Amino acid sequence: MRNAIGILMVLIAFTACANPKKAKVLTETNKKMEQVTFKSEGLKIVGNLYYPANYKKGESYPAIVVSGSWTTVKEQMAGLYAERFAKEGFITLAFDFRNYGESEGEPRFWENPAMKVEDIKNAVTYLGSIPEVDNNKIGAFAVCAGSMYTLMAASEDSRIKAVVTAASWLQDAEAVKLFYGGEEGVNEKIAVARKAKETYAKDGVVEYIETISTTNPSAAMYGPFDYYLNPERGGIKEWSNDKFAVMSWEDWLTLDPMPYAVKLNAPTLMIHSDGCVLPQYTKNFFEKIATDDKQLEWVETELDSPMQQFNFYDQEAEVSMAIDKASKWFEAKL
Repeated sequence: MRNAIGILMVLIAFTACANPKKAKVLTETNKKMEQVTFKSEGLKIVGNLYYPANYKKGESYPAIVVSGSWTTVKEQMAGLYAERFAKEGFITLAFDFRNYGESEGEPRFWENPAMKVEDIKNAVTYLGSIPEVDNNKIGAFAVCAGSMYTLMAASEDSRIKAVVTAASWLQDAEAVKLFYGGEEGVNEKIAVARKAKETYAKDGVVEYIETISTTNPSAAMYGPFDYYLNPERGGIKEWSNDKFAVMSWEDWLTLDPMPYAVKLNAPTLMIHSDGCVLPQYTKNFFEKIATDDKQLEWVETELDSPMQQFNFYDQEAEVSMAIDKASKWFEAKL
């Protein structure tokens, strides 16, 4: 009898190991992340939903929509921050904006700020549909250019109850001249973008350039920016380093988020430094934010602009600092 019981226990253990779906069931208390979909203006958006370590079905949690820089996908900085915020007790969502990654949308790799603002609003709608999310406790966090889209969305959508940005890229018509060849360079890019849009409308053909290059000045990003070039950092297989829709230039270069500051009433924390891009623009935007419930966290650094910008994408010191300050902000404001 004792031998029979022993054999039975071995068979049970073997069966559990041979069938991982039975051996490791996603339960109400060990859920960490799942892929989800939601609609944004009729298009399917794909995201990763992260759960707190202490998640329990039926309980209520604050939630955060997380956005990364331009051209990026959910597996880059958005996913990194979303996973870290979940460890702090939030339900978080990192998603592929339309035209990128696993989400629908044509043309592919079209950087369209207006569409991204709407995608963030629809991400808020999706979070609000989850029973465990407290509808009155939804915030938004963004890095780099995602800060523009997030601040614009929050200024128009009162469901976003608190905002935090890190290393925000904020621009206007004068700022873009500094990065894209002055007034002449900007006008040239806008002209080729309009021509590319005409070609697409007529023939359905999308003109692309490299997303990043160290040799081609015409690339969307030109320079030795390790984050995007390094497969151990942001140069991952899910992201395209060679496809930036030329038609994007008009939408990108004519974007001016600065007027939205006076409409922003959600409690807002902005984390920045002199080592990040366009530091004065972050200061200017902050000063004009409508609410008095705001804070500008200026980080001391010896790095020249814009090199610390990239550290906020994935380096432990900057990421941990941003997570700590942002989590405390969300805990207090949501």
